[in-house]
Amino acid sequence: MSDVRVDHTQKLEETAVPNNLEQQDKQDEEQPQQSVQENAEYEDEELHKLLVPDITQLPLIPPSAVEFNFASYFAPDFMKPGNDQYVYRHANGLCVVGLASTHLAFKDKGGITAVDFNVGKSDRSGMKVTGKRKKNAQHFESNTALCKVCTNGDSYIVRCCVKGSLLEVNERLIKQPELLHSSADREGYIAIIMPKPADWLKVKASLLSLEEFKKLRALC
Repeated sequence: MSDVRVDHTQKLEETAVPNNLEQQDKQDEEQPQQSVQENAEYEDEELHKLLVPDITQLPLIPPSAVEFNFASYFAPDFMKPGNDQYVYRHANGLCVVGLASTHLAFKDKGGITAVDFNVGKSDRSGMKVTGKRKKNAQHFESNTALCKVCTNGDSYIVRCCVKGSLLEVNERLIKQPELLHSSADREGYIAIIMPKPADWLKVKASLLSLEEFKKLRALC
């Protein structure tokens, strides 16, 4: 009788072992699936953070196109007190040069009446640059005159501010000098210059950042 009980117990143990193994196999299968699901949820959460920014971290005033696409630098009192100019540098190295909002020309009564690119020994508006190699581009120093801005009572020489190749001047200003009043930092730019990397590093050290310029002119 005891032998029968032993055999019966052994059979129960033998049948229980496969069941335990099956349960373990199921758990092993479920763990990788759970891990994959957790990773997927984490990736979805990270992607959501990238696509949908936290509104509490957004600036009160969105950046302008100039602020978004260019690094802003300024040359205060360039060659003469009150002759404040800006240099907006694009990531590709191009520099857009123009009059800063604090330039003396904007303070004259009657405002700016004319822009004359016929300065120095040549008319800057007559320069035509062509091709990828910028054929016919003239190389100017930072103090080279670009144009003359005239008001009712005075005139001001606008200069390159950076050493490089003059690629373009804004000929629209000849017929529409009022663009300097309405959008001096956009449609009213003066010229586009391409400096060499080494020349840019040298002149950059002499320029002010936007924050530094605001502090200097108490624009904050």
